[in-house]
Amino acid sequence: MEARILRLNLAGQPIEWLHWKETACLYSRGLVVWTLGGEVKRARGGISRLTGRTSFMSLPAIIACAGERLAPMRLNPPLTNDALFNRDNRQCMYCGNRYSPKDLSRDHVHPSSRGGRDRWENVVAACKRCNQRKGDSLLSEINMELLALPYRPNPSEYLALINNERIRGDQMEYLRPQFARYLPASVKLSNAS
Repeated sequence: MEARILRLNLAGQPIEWLHWKETACLYSRGLVVWTLGGEVKRARGGISRLTGRTSFMSLPAIIACAGERLAPMRLNPPLTNDALFNRDNRQCMYCGNRYSPKDLSRDHVHPSSRGGRDRWENVVAACKRCNQRKGDSLLSEINMELLALPYRPNPSEYLALINNERIRGDQMEYLRPQFARYLPASVKLSNAS
């Protein structure tokens, strides 16, 4: 899999992952204002009729783009099973065992049948056995406990979660200081850096 390029808005806030072709288009439109990180791709262009030389474009790991308006950060990232399972480290939040994504399910801590909402703060990864055992019960009604509290990832964490297999060191170095920055104090872990 090819590495993706991290796009930022002018304020340096992470927005999305781009394919190198999308990045080349932004360069050609003059929208890339500043860059960081090493080269992800050296894209080959056309051959000049005047010189006979092939043009090349070096595409960096991180770009900040201008535009008509400042691209907003996505403060409430979409809830998908892939991102949820990565947030919970592919671990059942009840039994603690690790599973492949196909063996995990989304569990509503406060069951949806009892008014629980389908949102980051109310869902955890659960193996199918634990999810079935819990059913539509509240944790206070049965002998089950959560290993960690569910939380909504901030924009930087979310981008790392959805691209965790292909993220480069320079991109992670940029994103990591922003992890847990937007979490309420009650959710922050004591050993978080």
